[in-house]
Amino acid sequence: MDKEKKAAIIAKFATHPGDTGSPEVQIALLTERINHLTEHLKVHKKDHHSRRGLLQMVGSRRSLLNYLKELDIERYRKIVADLDLRK
Repeated sequence: MDKEKKAAIIAKFATHPGDTGSPEVQIALLTERINHLTEHLKVHKKDHHSRRGLLQMVGSRRSLLNYLKELDIERYRKIVADLDLRK
């Protein structure tokens, strides 16, 4: 992920100016990395080291989503809808 794309994601999901650590921003950045790595693994099926990293990222995102759900259900619903996480 290049700097411009990361800055655009942070700007879109930030709750206030200069926000880089809110759960929404962290979830959005993890989702972008997960999507990129998923495409990589479709081509490189035997790359088990990257697959382990992907599973760790998915677990981390799940933990952040659970935290956000407990903190504020409306923010949770908004981020899930914006990122289209539920199929």
